[in-house]
Amino acid sequence: MAMGDYESTATSLEGEENLIAAAEHIVKALGSNKNFTKDVKKILADLGSQLSTMATIEDNMVEGKKSGIEEQLSVVEEKIMSWESDDSMIWDSGLDEVAEYLNAVDGARKLTERLENQCLSSQEEKDLLCRAHDVLQMAMQRLEDEFKHVLVHHRQPFEPEPISFRSSEDDAVEEGSIVSFGDESVEESTLRDSISRNSEEFIVDLVHPDVISDLKCIANLMFSSNYDHECRQAYILVRKDALEECLFNLEIEKLSIEDVLKMEWGTLNSKIKRWVRAMKVFVRPYLVSEKWLCDQTFAELGSSNLVCFVEAAKAPMLQLLNFAEAISIGSHQPERLVRILDMYEVLADLLLDINALFSDEVGSSIRIEYQEVLKRLADTVRVTFLEFENAIATNASISPFAGGGVHHLTKYVMNYIRLLADYNETLNLLLKNHDGAAATSLSPDTSPATGEESITKDFSDSCSPMALHLQSLTSVLEANLDEKSKLYRDASLQHFFLMNNIYYMAQKVKNSELRLIFEDKWIRKHNWKFQQHAMSYERATWSSILSLLKDDSNSSSGSTSRTVLRERLRSFYVAFDEVYKTQTAWIITDVQLREDLRISTSLKVIQAYRTFVGRQMQHIGEKHIRYNAEELQDYLLDLFEGSQKSLHNPNRR
Repeated sequence: MAMGDYESTATSLEGEENLIAAAEHIVKALGSNKNFTKDVKKILADLGSQLSTMATIEDNMVEGKKSGIEEQLSVVEEKIMSWESDDSMIWDSGLDEVAEYLNAVDGARKLTERLENQCLSSQEEKDLLCRAHDVLQMAMQRLEDEFKHVLVHHRQPFEPEPISFRSSEDDAVEEGSIVSFGDESVEESTLRDSISRNSEEFIVDLVHPDVISDLKCIANLMFSSNYDHECRQAYILVRKDALEECLFNLEIEKLSIEDVLKMEWGTLNSKIKRWVRAMKVFVRPYLVSEKWLCDQTFAELGSSNLVCFVEAAKAPMLQLLNFAEAISIGSHQPERLVRILDMYEVLADLLLDINALFSDEVGSSIRIEYQEVLKRLADTVRVTFLEFENAIATNASISPFAGGGVHHLTKYVMNYIRLLADYNETLNLLLKNHDGAAATSLSPDTSPATGEESITKDFSDSCSPMALHLQSLTSVLEANLDEKSKLYRDASLQHFFLMNNIYYMAQKVKNSELRLIFEDKWIRKHNWKFQQHAMSYERATWSSILSLLKDDSNSSSGSTSRTVLRERLRSFYVAFDEVYKTQTAWIITDVQLREDLRISTSLKVIQAYRTFVGRQMQHIGEKHIRYNAEELQDYLLDLFEGSQKSLHNPNRR
């Protein structure tokens, strides 16, 4: 305040004090003196007349002001009331009509505020305020309906890219298949529904951009009229329905935790795949776009944008998180591991988005619940991984596997491990503090490997957590296969079975991305193992048979009779026929391994046969030679086809 203003205020106060003092003096004089002169009476009469005029002017001003407010209120009331009997929407009636209505509502708001700020003494004035409140409330109810109408009528269609899902019948991993290991189709059918981490983040228009200003205008007017709660509730109601419709279009059902826990795996498997896809689409871009719409609508209204967004998104988000929680507390069957990993990865991938969308205190409950579900899924992955290992270890057989081929357990485990390679980064993160289990499983007590073959500590220290755990799985598998091989009475079939299975394991690692995880040392060790079993098979099968063809350097001098030589050859033919009959039923599905073993066997057998027949022909006699070398070689090519044949069957081919 300037110095002149201070002086003016001081002078005014001083004059008012003097006037009050003079009035008090007059009142005192009037009380003590009843006899006044004519002049004094005239002065007092003029003073009374002046005071009466001043009071009348003030009364007229108040009455005129009240009359003006009432007149203005009648004008805006008429405009607002004109829409009460009209079923059409104001925002569908043109910009001019919208502008006129908004001006009327704003006028009602201002008149109400003026009346509220005055000291109302008469009943008439209080009735006028009550009338103004009624008009404003009527307008607010209409604006609330218009607000909802604009939000609903101008919604933009949101159509995520279509995605096809296999039916539950096509899924390879059925409930309990870790027990039966019926086939190896896990490799072909259980394909990962990958979520691109490099997908472009963008905002879509959930309502038409042209009506954002209208929504903002209505919201601002309702808030300034103290109808902020009604405005927020209207917005939340409409947008919550839109979010729930989005989940419905993404084929996400409302399921309780109990519903999920009772669901069969085939059905649940399909629902998890849909959930993974829906989670990605719902958060990014749908929730991101929803947050943007809230920010635009309530940009000038404090924290209302945060409240409206969180309240609209809370129920749909909890619906998604409840499903994930149900999975985390459900069965830990090994065939669920890949799907649980899918769920964990999509939640981990969206964690930063969720933290940003629900960053404030009002969204903390959703943010905390999201993080808790993520942690529970991580624990479930670890537990399920260990359950997988336990299931392998405890998979018992009461009868030998027919034909000595690759066991269903081996196919299942190796194809599953190959599938887990896609989750290398995630599993390394989740298993890095849980290496104790792997170390235990790799101990000599649980592995068929000898101390010389076992993984050294230095090698283990150089491996990633996932590599250690996968090597643990293969060690447990080998121990189980070693037990299964003991079900065969034939020692040669024991080695044949182990050769088949270890070769299959080595090839699966060598010819896939598993090679980068297991590394060449593991492959070399298992190549050596299956080769040792191949040689042991040959010795167990052919050593005693080929000993019948052993060269006797004294035979030419007659120390070995012709009868003995003929008997040895006859015994060879009997043994060969028996091997043929037995081992044509054995099976090697890998073409390369089958050919390699046939060639190796053929070289040993045919060479020994040719040498024996060539040297002893004159002692044995041609009529005792049942097969020539070429015929024997052809017969050896029939081995390991998995279809039993007999040399006495003319239709063997």
